[in-house]
Amino acid sequence: MIYIGVTGWGDHDSLYPNLTSSRDKLKEYAGHFPIVEVDTAFYAIQPQRNALKWVNETPESFQFIVKAYQGMTGHQRGEILFASNQEMFQAFKESLEPYIVNNKLAMVLFQFPPWFDLRKENVNYLRWCKKEMNDIPCALEFRHQSWFIPKYRQQTLSFMKEEQWIHSICDEPQSGEGSIPTVLETTSSEKVLVRFHGRNVHGWQKRNAENWREVRYLYRYNEQELKEWASQIHSLAESTKDVYLLFNNNSGGDAADNAKQMIQLLRIEYEGLAPRQLDLF
Repeated sequence: MIYIGVTGWGDHDSLYPNLTSSRDKLKEYAGHFPIVEVDTAFYAIQPQRNALKWVNETPESFQFIVKAYQGMTGHQRGEILFASNQEMFQAFKESLEPYIVNNKLAMVLFQFPPWFDLRKENVNYLRWCKKEMNDIPCALEFRHQSWFIPKYRQQTLSFMKEEQWIHSICDEPQSGEGSIPTVLETTSSEKVLVRFHGRNVHGWQKRNAENWREVRYLYRYNEQELKEWASQIHSLAESTKDVYLLFNNNSGGDAADNAKQMIQLLRIEYEGLAPRQLDLF
């Protein structure tokens, strides 16, 4: 099965033509796509009441990909607000219970920062993370190209298979050490994740620019680029049971439109989506 969605549900104006209130956007979103990434979990471990609300607002077949908290992946600068890493991971796992109990957790996404390079201590940390997460399905996404240079690419993939990490394949600008190539290999027979970050090579690494976060994902995939990916997605689907696609190119509001284009290109008709509001004008 191929599941397509976007990252977050709040900022996709093309999905909400009737000035949908923020509290109702997820209900409307679930009428368009069968999956979503919970990116708010990256900034703060969410209380269970939030997850329970989101679970109850979506159809039975809807699935969530929950982004790992920034303290777990080394993004957070300064002091961690937990007594230990174990306590932090425990709090995060507890926040996932509503998804798990209702069979709506597709996976947790561990996206590591550009400075998380290939070295022994980081490999050991990945082993520790996977052990702490127990049998919760977890995807792994790198942002430092050292993991996939020719010398180590196969070793990285073999390590991910051994540790049972789901591969998060990326389409992103190629602009030095802080970006990774698209590696079209699965590491699990059950699931693979593909995330589309756009190809704005000029905005990808300009961290000192005032509006860097706004332009970083400013990109709209054209039809030819999506067609090339459609062929690659079919190939991935032959080697794993479920393929999850997330469009993250939303600085200009393009993610939802590109996701819908991909659904059309792959000729997918989802069943069990939420009822959608009627657009009267």
